[in-house]
Amino acid sequence: MATIDRQATTLALAHALSAAEHGLAVIPLSRRKLPALRSPHRLDPVPLPCHGECGRFGHGVHDASTDPGRIRALFAAAPWATGYGIACGLPPHHLIGIDLDTKSGTDAPAALRELALRHLFTLPATVVVTTPSGGRHLWLSGPPDVAVPNSAGRLAPGIDVRGAGGYLVGPGSRTEHGVYGTAPGTAHLPPAPCPPALLRLLLPPPHTTARSSPSTAEHRGQGDGLIQFVLAAHEGQRNTRLFWAACRAYENGIGADLTASLVEAARSTGLTEREARATIASAARLTAQRR
Repeated sequence: MATIDRQATTLALAHALSAAEHGLAVIPLSRRKLPALRSPHRLDPVPLPCHGECGRFGHGVHDASTDPGRIRALFAAAPWATGYGIACGLPPHHLIGIDLDTKSGTDAPAALRELALRHLFTLPATVVVTTPSGGRHLWLSGPPDVAVPNSAGRLAPGIDVRGAGGYLVGPGSRTEHGVYGTAPGTAHLPPAPCPPALLRLLLPPPHTTARSSPSTAEHRGQGDGLIQFVLAAHEGQRNTRLFWAACRAYENGIGADLTASLVEAARSTGLTEREARATIASAARLTAQRR
């Protein structure tokens, strides 16, 4: 087993160095897809915020580098590493990762296609990384002056976003569940620019005042889109779609006005009124906690 681990570490380092040659900053990862090096401050009586200013390794994505010497030193300090992470949001690519999950019972690729149709954007040809569970990571390049936040399920059920401060598991990494690879025909591609319409969806909604709040027509348009999203749910995704739509409605200030329509849409997909109202109430509580 030790020999296999050494081989996996050697391969991970080779892949990491190759990624760095293309301008991607990397860190070593364990088989659990976590940063392989623990924080040097974990035993401090009162840990102070540190992003690597102390000069030691173990600061997660803040250790990421494109320098071959530093990368070799990181892997030498973590001989148990079997994979590598690629930091998002850093120059020159300002990488954004769209993680299409398949484990949650949702059809994330279909949800992304729906978003593309509804918001009139086309997904460009770009790097696609395959995961051991059958999921896919789409690599996109963002503008240098925009920090895309990390999110889980905010864009649509089953779609996670890796942005500034996050990282993607690099192709060639070996984990507890298998090996990450590159989809055929995409390994030679650079991360494609993120479509502007998609980029707007990835950013948090701007804070509005009463003077600049959306018009009734805009609210109606938002509400219609959310209702259609719920109506399109198949068995196994009805509750997650309703929860996502209710969260977006409350974030946009139309949750209370849209509740009755959301309940009716959910009932038409097979949920009971009690189930629908409980899900919407959970979304309302979660959204209130985030404010």
